[in-house]
Amino acid sequence: MPAAEAGNVDNNSYELAFHVLPTVAEGEVPAVFQSLKDIITKAGGEITIEEAPARFDLAYEIVQYLEGRNRKFTSAYFGWVRFTVAPEKITEISEDITEVKELLRQILIKLTKAEAAHPFYFHEALEDLKSETIDVEAEKVDEKSADDSKTKADTAEDGEDDTEKV
Repeated sequence: MPAAEAGNVDNNSYELAFHVLPTVAEGEVPAVFQSLKDIITKAGGEITIEEAPARFDLAYEIVQYLEGRNRKFTSAYFGWVRFTVAPEKITEISEDITEVKELLRQILIKLTKAEAAHPFYFHEALEDLKSETIDVEAEKVDEKSADDSKTKADTAEDGEDDTEKV
């Protein structure tokens, strides 16, 4: 749920997920990430777990008004940070984060206890997907062979022969 709507629940765990603009030099991305963490700690937050930003292709094109014109982006650096903080500090953190000009998108959410206990590592999941290669053509051949074998077995059970009777 969005952090602003969460209200006062006894669990004070939050997650900031963000896309850093792909126009930011790769060597400068860690500094942007550190500035986000500094915003959180300056407001009294305690970082609990994080996933450093890494570049990847976006699922859809994002249009952002930047430098006096609409720019289209198809990739970005994605990362997240989880932290605990007093609920009254969330508005301050949210406002400070929206002022970071290197961000393409960001979302700050309040975590349930179950979500806080089970983080999802996005980049690790992407690597797992990349390592699984499926040869579709080989599967089609295997399926066709299995179908042909089944048809021959069914015909043999019926006592029919494939040869033409005269």
